[in-house]
Amino acid sequence: MSTLKNRPNTALLVVDMQNGVVARAHARDAVVANICRLVELARQEKVPVVWVEHTESHLPRGSDAWRIVPELSPDAAEPHIEKSYGDAFEDTELEIVLSSLGVGKLVLVGAQTDQCIRATLHGAFVRGYDAILVSDAHTTEDATKWGAPPPDQVIAHTNLYWTHETAPGRLAGTVATKDVAFR
Repeated sequence: MSTLKNRPNTALLVVDMQNGVVARAHARDAVVANICRLVELARQEKVPVVWVEHTESHLPRGSDAWRIVPELSPDAAEPHIEKSYGDAFEDTELEIVLSSLGVGKLVLVGAQTDQCIRATLHGAFVRGYDAILVSDAHTTEDATKWGAPPPDQVIAHTNLYWTHETAPGRLAGTVATKDVAFR
């Protein structure tokens, strides 16, 4: 249903599942396990898996903090996008990669819910992509000391509002890991 012409394919977009990003994340192990399942399913179904990695002063490229968590195993042949902003489309090659793969629908997982996940969901949607958030495969750390709600509430709220997001010619929504169907 995407508004992008000749882009019938789906991709799994794994955002910022890096050691330094998810070290203190809410329900980290359960989220990583769900993402592992989805990566395996995508590969079985020949659906592209695209890995996004955030780089900044506390996540310098090549450092242990910058690396994808060891439970996940990106394939060297799978696209890797390095970003410096919350929205994975902003000032990156993501659009070029997705276009070359004929992708018009994204299934998003990763971290941080209230930062890069939200920014990338909205970035995808306004660019014409169908954007599906896997409700039990994204996480965030506790930012309550800065006035944010607890992580479980941040995640629940994001799932709630994205379930009801609408726009002409595009599909948004949430789905649990067990219900993901790439085709």
